[in-house]
Amino acid sequence: MTLDTAWATKWLVGAADVIGERASELNELDRAIGDGDHGENMNRGFVAVRASLDDLAGGAAPSDVLRTAAMKLISSVGGAAGPLYGTAFLRASDAVSGRSELDASDVVDLVEAALGGIEERGHAAPGDKTMVDAWARAARSARDAAAAGADAAAVLAAAADGATEGAESTDELLPHKGRASYLGERAIGHRDPGAASSAIILKAAAEAAS
Repeated sequence: MTLDTAWATKWLVGAADVIGERASELNELDRAIGDGDHGENMNRGFVAVRASLDDLAGGAAPSDVLRTAAMKLISSVGGAAGPLYGTAFLRASDAVSGRSELDASDVVDLVEAALGGIEERGHAAPGDKTMVDAWARAARSARDAAAAGADAAAVLAAAADGATEGAESTDELLPHKGRASYLGERAIGHRDPGAASSAIILKAAAEAAS
């Protein structure tokens, strides 16, 4: 499948479906080390994203889809997740602006730009037990796959696998950012909910390309 506007739309619709299905699970992860509402907030945001896609003008590019998602996430998702995800999608949109179809290199640019936005907005780094851990592993896996000659869909699949690995790695990390940091060692053994939702979203991107 070509990574075009139809793919970007399918990605976000798919992400909205899975976030909705797994909202309770994300709430449970967040309840252990945060406010307990990450799934609820993300579901509200992606419901708004899905509704907004119907308003896109004909001839919209993938970057337009991503920018629309960014604006809705910023305005609809509560807590820190809204600005973080909104910045991620804004940076991703800028990275592929003007491109009607995305190749392997574009996918790498998209993921790396999203990571950069999250790091800058959240002042977090890999190892801090945040969503950065998922996105950083995704970016590294995407770069490696592209360097090995993988096509765009395969690069996305690699990014999704990397995000899952990154999310799983947060289980044993000591948190250094957000509410979880107040728990100290009591947070060890619990997965970061933002990393978990990041893995869900990137898996939806890969599945939309398959």
